[in-house]
Amino acid sequence: MNVPLFPLNSIVLPRGRIPLQLFEPRYIDMLTRCMKEDRGFVVVLLRDGAETGHTAEFYDIGTYVRIIDFQQLENGLLGITVEGAAKVSVVRSWQQDDGLNVGDVEVLLDEAESDIPERFGELPSVLRALFKHPVIQDLEMDVDYEDARQVGWRLTELLPLDKEEKQRLVELQDPLERLNRLQDLLEALEEG
Repeated sequence: MNVPLFPLNSIVLPRGRIPLQLFEPRYIDMLTRCMKEDRGFVVVLLRDGAETGHTAEFYDIGTYVRIIDFQQLENGLLGITVEGAAKVSVVRSWQQDDGLNVGDVEVLLDEAESDIPERFGELPSVLRALFKHPVIQDLEMDVDYEDARQVGWRLTELLPLDKEEKQRLVELQDPLERLNRLQDLLEALEEG
């Protein structure tokens, strides 16, 4: 599948939502094409460079997203909300003449469904507390607090972790391994 790539300093995972502001012509054109062709694009985490720069290095595991809402913002920019559909691997990427990164991607296998083991019982409570924040509420996400995948995905998106750690969590394919790592990270945050 050949798709536009959108390097950000943020991540989004399946069923997660993220608001974006578009102002660069390459991304306005991308949005127009995506909407006309009823297709999405891939959000990848920046490894090096800036979101607005023309040279950016990014990780090769990201998330294919679909546009679920758009509006003109008070600052005059175009605002969109995207929702993660599936994790993907960028097999090959290049930059078009207009500066837009595009690539060939492969959809990764779905992670196995799993209930949350008792030892991770605190994690859904942490997520519930994060979901009380107005910015998160505005995204109107549904979460199954008993699904290890969804709890792990949302905590990976929302916890204040450095981007290399977030990417390591994104790349995990085992939801329980992700929860275990998140539990360790939370304990480290509480001690720090």
